[in-house]
Amino acid sequence: MVDGSGAADVDVVVVGAGPVGLTLANILGLRGVRTLVIEERDTLIDYPRGVGLDDEALRTFQSIGLVDRVLPHTVPNQILRFVDAKRRVLAEMAPPDARFGWPKRNGFVQPLVDAELLAGLDRFEHVQVRWGSPVTACQEGADAATVEYGDRSTVRARYIVGCDGGRSITRRMMGVSFDGTTSSTRWLVVDIANDPLGHPNSEVGADPDRPYASISIAHGIRRFEFMIHADETDEQAGDPAFLTRMLARMVPHPERVDVIRRRVYTHHSRIAGAFRSGRLLLAGDAAHLMPVWQGQGYNSGIRDAANLGWKLAAVVGGCADDRLLDTYDAERRKHARAMIDLSTTVGRVISPTNRTVAGARDLLVRSASIVPSLKRYVLEMRFKPMPRYEQGAVLHTAANGTDSPVGTLFIQPRVDTRDGCDVLLDDVLGDWFAVLCWNNDPRNILGEAAFAAWKALGARFVALRPVTQLHWTGQDDPDVLIVGDRTGGLKSWFDTHQESVLFLRPDRCIAAGCIAQRAPDLSASLLAALTLTPGGGESRSGTGSLLYVAQPAPQSSGAVAGPA
Repeated sequence: MVDGSGAADVDVVVVGAGPVGLTLANILGLRGVRTLVIEERDTLIDYPRGVGLDDEALRTFQSIGLVDRVLPHTVPNQILRFVDAKRRVLAEMAPPDARFGWPKRNGFVQPLVDAELLAGLDRFEHVQVRWGSPVTACQEGADAATVEYGDRSTVRARYIVGCDGGRSITRRMMGVSFDGTTSSTRWLVVDIANDPLGHPNSEVGADPDRPYASISIAHGIRRFEFMIHADETDEQAGDPAFLTRMLARMVPHPERVDVIRRRVYTHHSRIAGAFRSGRLLLAGDAAHLMPVWQGQGYNSGIRDAANLGWKLAAVVGGCADDRLLDTYDAERRKHARAMIDLSTTVGRVISPTNRTVAGARDLLVRSASIVPSLKRYVLEMRFKPMPRYEQGAVLHTAANGTDSPVGTLFIQPRVDTRDGCDVLLDDVLGDWFAVLCWNNDPRNILGEAAFAAWKALGARFVALRPVTQLHWTGQDDPDVLIVGDRTGGLKSWFDTHQESVLFLRPDRCIAAGCIAQRAPDLSASLLAALTLTPGGGESRSGTGSLLYVAQPAPQSSGAVAGPA
């Protein structure tokens, strides 16, 4: 596959066909980026691993047009109860809101979801997957890196992204550290078909005799996890009689269960010393590992793909400087570290085997649940760290104030357009940049120069209005999509923020925001901060200055196409 001219054969090599690598490949595929996915296994892993999807992951799957394929493999609005040794509820997590368009907690069957991500790549002739091909070497050059894989095959690529797990060869080739700890505690994890309990929710048992977890996922599968004591060997834990004893605490006929798989594992709390080194980058478990207690390992990897994917597309497409890729580490490291710390802390709270310590914990948790604000804090998962970028591909100004929404994810309510009703906002915005104005026309607010710059970048312009004004034609512009605030959620958001003009990144992070009169100056500053060059790229599909591949509308219900 080596091109004799010296040009790269592909734009991006993705090492690893797990969920992170497949999601990244779909993002790149939608932007016309020539991508090769290299996987050392012969096929996808066929047993459940991750068991929980959050709202941000589903929003990413929506952005790549696959969410309707994923949803049949999920259990939405899954309740998680923490119970004591007598199975009395200590705390419950059942977050009620869906501000990003999807439930915050969803059980899911990972192999089936991963298979949908893989099938999504069939849409793109410029994305290929090589199975049974371990990467063996990588040599960086001035214009590209050469990757050797499989039976001495080689490929040249502008960038290499290691999505190859905790034992990442990409990370080893980068020569970066993997700092943190590995717990001495081991757990037996068992996935069972024909769920012997059958109820839809999940519980974590903070039982000092033996902490455990019981988690319902889709299609009649239940995950059980049991702590293995220090005086019990891995061989003992692998004995069917051991599993029978563990399950006897939970089900009436433990000998009759249909085991899909069982495995002994330990918890890791680690983060790579750098997420980027030259042309090599890391994502997912290759970049960070965390205990399972908040179900965020899978979801953190999907966040990595969403953050990195659009930046790679912009750089490869020639409309952004290579420096934009440095913002990936700057943005994702802090949040990944926060998730690792939260998961580690929750594990320590759940896992004590000393009865005195466990009793004190139970008393403290029950006392906290008496306070309504603390109970809501747990129930609504307000403790979950949300991405908020103080540095990176965002522009904070003195005018924003201390409560600025810049650097956070924008909400996704259901809205109306003139062509469709009750659709999710992201389906209207498309998969690239968007400029939103509340109660104003974006062209008039930005001015012709700024409007033309964002149009050259392929941005979508949206005028947000109360739904009562949806069909008023007094300020129509063929390049502006009119969106009606169907639920009142948009007005409520703007009621609580001074910013009325928002510049959204493709991952729906607010890159900048301001009051209307500041928009032209802010626009110029933001383009410079993101190293964006309108008209700087060459289209491979003839649709504009940015790399873009025509795609079917995202598959969530009521998708609406608008002006590009």
